[in-house]
Amino acid sequence: MNLFPMITTTIFTLIMLCSMSVVVHVQGKQPYVGLATTACGQTGNSNSMRGYTCNGVNPSCQAYLTFRAQPLYNTVPSISALLGSDSSQLSVANSVSEDGTFETNKLVIVPINCSCSGNNNNQYYQFNTSYEVERGDSYFVIANNTFEGLSTCQALQDQNNIPEGDLMPGNELIVPLRCACPSKNQTEQGVKYLLSYLVASNHIVWLIGERFGVSSETIVEANTLSSQQPIIHPFTTLLVPLQDEPSSNQTSEPSPPPSTPPPPPLSSSSGRSSKTWVYAVVGVVGAIALISSVLCAIVFRTRYLKGGNKRKDDSLIVSDSFVAVAIEKPQEKKLEEEESENLAEIISGISESFKVYRYEELQSATNGFSPSCCIKGSVYRGFINGDLAAIKKIDGDVSKEIELLSKVNHSNVIRLSGVCFNGGYWYLVYEYAANGYLSDWINIKGKFLSWTQRIQIALDVATGLDYLHSFTSPPHVHKDLKSGNILLDSDFRAKISNFRLARSVEREGSEGDQYVMTRHIVGTRGYMAPEYLENGLVSTKLDVYAFGVLMLEMLTGKDVADVYAEGNIANLFDVLSAVLDEEGEHLRLSEFMDPSLKGNYPMELAVFVARMIETCIKKDPASRPDMHEIVSSLSKALDSSLRWETSMERKFRFYKGFLN
Repeated sequence: MNLFPMITTTIFTLIMLCSMSVVVHVQGKQPYVGLATTACGQTGNSNSMRGYTCNGVNPSCQAYLTFRAQPLYNTVPSISALLGSDSSQLSVANSVSEDGTFETNKLVIVPINCSCSGNNNNQYYQFNTSYEVERGDSYFVIANNTFEGLSTCQALQDQNNIPEGDLMPGNELIVPLRCACPSKNQTEQGVKYLLSYLVASNHIVWLIGERFGVSSETIVEANTLSSQQPIIHPFTTLLVPLQDEPSSNQTSEPSPPPSTPPPPPLSSSSGRSSKTWVYAVVGVVGAIALISSVLCAIVFRTRYLKGGNKRKDDSLIVSDSFVAVAIEKPQEKKLEEEESENLAEIISGISESFKVYRYEELQSATNGFSPSCCIKGSVYRGFINGDLAAIKKIDGDVSKEIELLSKVNHSNVIRLSGVCFNGGYWYLVYEYAANGYLSDWINIKGKFLSWTQRIQIALDVATGLDYLHSFTSPPHVHKDLKSGNILLDSDFRAKISNFRLARSVEREGSEGDQYVMTRHIVGTRGYMAPEYLENGLVSTKLDVYAFGVLMLEMLTGKDVADVYAEGNIANLFDVLSAVLDEEGEHLRLSEFMDPSLKGNYPMELAVFVARMIETCIKKDPASRPDMHEIVSSLSKALDSSLRWETSMERKFRFYKGFLN
């Protein structure tokens, strides 16, 4: 039998199918939003950034959102209130009580009624909820942090028509959440619901499909993704077509993917000649696919990469990663394998840097993790070999913190002495800080720090940060500097702790910091710098801003939230600008200072420190000083403070002797 005509026909058919699939993708009604939401300041021409387009079939429908439980929003009532959903329906969908609490990062199913909205030219499916703007909020933070990607900056701006710079605390916003209704074709195929799935790091399409019992091809078609290698990104939504309502047993995180996706099963044939034909076709198709991939890679590189580095926008980066996929392996798997290898290296080296404790040792040290040994939250006081230690129980990845602290040896950075892993939890053993958290000394009545102690603590923190920024390779940013992450030892010397959010940044020659972008805005309200909140920019100047806020708290004796509330302002810089007005500077500052100091501080130094804080919290990061400059300034301030303190003690002894 001559197979050549049949093979030729097969090749032609495959080419036609490929061409048809391209047409389908181009004409798709619900294109995947991808990286289009990264730049909030640019609205672009992509309608998908504002929402899923109404298909003209269903003006409204039952739909489902997903949401990952986080602190503040980890109960049925709080999630229902945030997303505007019915709490009873949410509790039923997740098989929990109406006052139930979810574990952090637990995927929650949220039933909603999705409706078509907008004018005749631009109509989008959405489910509206309301949100009151808080201090430190931006469209970027609201969309990607608070709502985790269920909305976008562009959709928020389009819906509310308020410029980014005009957002004020107390503004009531309408938040359009991304949902969609099935198209006519989907309905004919038995699809009843569309679920807006929040993509997390390292997720891949076929695993998401496996989680909900849906084929990856169905998801690819619903989102008009590339069928060859669908690339998806965290903090975006992916439509999952469902024939049945989603259930709580589908909310557990998918297992890590194997090295290669499982091959589709081949149906058995009754005849030997049929098997031979199937094998022949499979071989031909495989060869065609391989040749096509290589040709696509060559064409792509010739057409788009010929210009070298002349164009490096998001579309180029995504396309370049696709070429890597075509000739190597999926980007997601490569990243995951790199992370796994990195974690394995860290764990294998733990015994060289830290003591690896048995769980029974830590149980014994803390009296079975008794509440009487609890310092705060999940941190316990324990006796190990006769010495006090702080033992922190952590649910999650600690590899970055372990890796960083294994390289750090500085008196102003908390020392990690040992680790333990048991029952899915990490236990990190730190040196013990007898005087606890700096936040307690700022906010709890009855605890008092003198002026000189405050300057010494500030200098300690600045020195520790300067070490992280200038003397670790590569430089590191703490990213969550606050009074609750500063510990005080028995001599009231400060130690920086909690490095779970820390990340490395590279310096760009002598011109300063290189800014790294992120879409995952995490940290503590009030401490996060404007460029981080608005654009996700990360650099060492992030810590400088937070340090300024920390110093402001020590100066005033108030939590940063109280400083905001009393000043009734949008940013902290305005607070100090008003206080440090040339006319009446000393009087205003004395009213601004912590009343518990009772005026026992040198006013000239107080003005000096306040002006230093003012430079730290400037909106423009380039205008903020580096930490080594701050260390130099605080060293001088401490010397002057010690001389002042000595002078005051002499005066006190003189007057005491005179009176006696």
